[in-house]
Amino acid sequence: MGQYDNIFQPIQVGGVTIPNRIVRAPHGTLLFGDDLIAYHEARAKGGVGMSTLEATSVHAHAPGRIPLWSDDCKPFYEKLVETIEPHGMKLFQQIYYPGATAMGPDGEAWSSSAVPNPMGNVMPFEMTKTQIDDMVGAFASAARRLCEAGMHGVDIHASSGYLIHEFLSPALNKREDYYGGSFENRMRFLLEVIAAVRAEVPDPNFVVGVRIPNEDYVPGGLTAEDNAEIAKVVDPLVDYVSLHMGAYWRFHKLIAPSDDPLGIEMIPNKKITPFITKPRIVTGRIMTMDHASSIVGSGEADMVSMVRALIADPELVNKAKRGEEHKIRPCVGSNMGCVGRVMSGGTLSCVVNLSAAREKDISFEPNDTTESAKKVLVVGGGPAGMEAARTAALRGHNVELHEAGRRLGGQVALAASAPHRADLGTITQYLAEEIQDLGVDIRLNSYVDADMVNEISPDEIIIATGTTPRDDGFQLSTPADPIKGHDLPHVHNSWSLFGVGQTPNIEGPAVIFDDTGTFEALSVSDVLLKAGVHVTLVSRTEAMAGNTPYPPVTAGAARERLMSSDFDFIGGHYLREVREDSVDIGVLFTDRVRTLEAKTVVLVSYNEPNRELAEALMNTNRSMHLVGDVKGRNSMMSAIHEGAELARSL
Repeated sequence: MGQYDNIFQPIQVGGVTIPNRIVRAPHGTLLFGDDLIAYHEARAKGGVGMSTLEATSVHAHAPGRIPLWSDDCKPFYEKLVETIEPHGMKLFQQIYYPGATAMGPDGEAWSSSAVPNPMGNVMPFEMTKTQIDDMVGAFASAARRLCEAGMHGVDIHASSGYLIHEFLSPALNKREDYYGGSFENRMRFLLEVIAAVRAEVPDPNFVVGVRIPNEDYVPGGLTAEDNAEIAKVVDPLVDYVSLHMGAYWRFHKLIAPSDDPLGIEMIPNKKITPFITKPRIVTGRIMTMDHASSIVGSGEADMVSMVRALIADPELVNKAKRGEEHKIRPCVGSNMGCVGRVMSGGTLSCVVNLSAAREKDISFEPNDTTESAKKVLVVGGGPAGMEAARTAALRGHNVELHEAGRRLGGQVALAASAPHRADLGTITQYLAEEIQDLGVDIRLNSYVDADMVNEISPDEIIIATGTTPRDDGFQLSTPADPIKGHDLPHVHNSWSLFGVGQTPNIEGPAVIFDDTGTFEALSVSDVLLKAGVHVTLVSRTEAMAGNTPYPPVTAGAARERLMSSDFDFIGGHYLREVREDSVDIGVLFTDRVRTLEAKTVVLVSYNEPNRELAEALMNTNRSMHLVGDVKGRNSMMSAIHEGAELARSL
């Protein structure tokens, strides 16, 4: 057998044959129309066997972007099916009603009971029997419209803390009628939905699947053992069962970040899957084909969802078929480009993939080669410089890359050396291997100045020199005055903890001052805790990593880990003064002072962009471009995207 032959075997799901075992479970994109079609088409071309469109409301009381409650939805689905069909990927739609998170046009949220959802911040109305019957009918009608439009099946969403889950959960269902109380009563709404969908769908081959929780993390809610009982009941009634972790009470478990272990959901799944006879779909930080193949081969599941891995590289399946796993662009698991952006109100993107959710306008790889090869000099071997070098080389340019340090990777290499952050390094390792394979002339320990530029005489100069920590005691709260005591010997910058410069002597207790609200201070906290000292993190922002996209899903796991340690957090403060054994902190524009004992102080502040070369070349006639953090940003995503965009334009 070939390396992944078990993954490439078809599987029968109801009346539909799925061509392989790699599927895409539903996830939010906030895309619509041709943009959403192009997004799914890219994964279909890439070899995915089955894709389920994101949860969409079946009822006008909580309208979604696609009007599933009306025949007006059909033209979109007909165009989607027509576009995807030639590629063989099977199309499903997840159908749901958001429950307590929804606010209808009448100003009411409908739920099983009057229990708010942490996301909605609204006290919902307990649904009446008339509303329940109306909702059951809405699920059935939506499924019928999807069938009539040519879709292959529906995924009934009974997880993630939405309406059906609210009926199932003993913590969220407080009803005293025959939809609440006992297990049988709490199951009633879901069973009515399944029966109504089956009765109304005209095609017997149309697939009806269900997604149920494996562990919901609602205190007093559904355990894995409870969900095994749910699985036993629904298994004979549906064509497949999909398992998924979490609800909004512990949001990061819905989309586990790199802080959580790979395959995190397989632990509770093992308590449920033995009771399921229909095809089983699992998900949860499954990032490689090797891992997916192991899960299927062990009999733990029949199909594996690799959502974020396929956002990062839509060609993942086909590359694996060709034996080109080393060519797969890796997901770094930060959640900052995908769900972090969606939950912050933006459309989906990806830290490592410029084209994600922009497929209608931007190809995954540059699809043109230059007609006139140029000599391109890239200065800086971080993610911006390497992405620019890779893309320029793909397009046929002659590329020379100089890095002042002894290794490639830039600040990402530092970040990846922190506890729980190793996944970040997969993208710089990938880029380093790519530029080497593409024949880029790589020079390490090479500091570039204006004289060297003149000697090389490039046609294009890409400056990706990044930033370095500043040592002047700057903090944003008091920009006119440096922090008093910033130059004391026990005060350090974060880079020193990751092997840059003199290694600090760590003595407890330690205080970290975070001026930026990024993940950097959390990684510093991990390092200091590992050294065995008490840590207090003082931040200018009100929340840990408060300036990351939607901290509950990007920093939620780190927050739990840190708060379980010898650790304290104080938000919304600035640093007034550092002394030999203590620091003073305060709230801006107030006079109150708090004193914390501190024998080690680490400042996480704004870095200084390394613009010396750019300034030296400013008044020359050379074609010069700045990309990445040297432009004043602090973002791996913007660095990679800018490098790719620039090199595509040369």
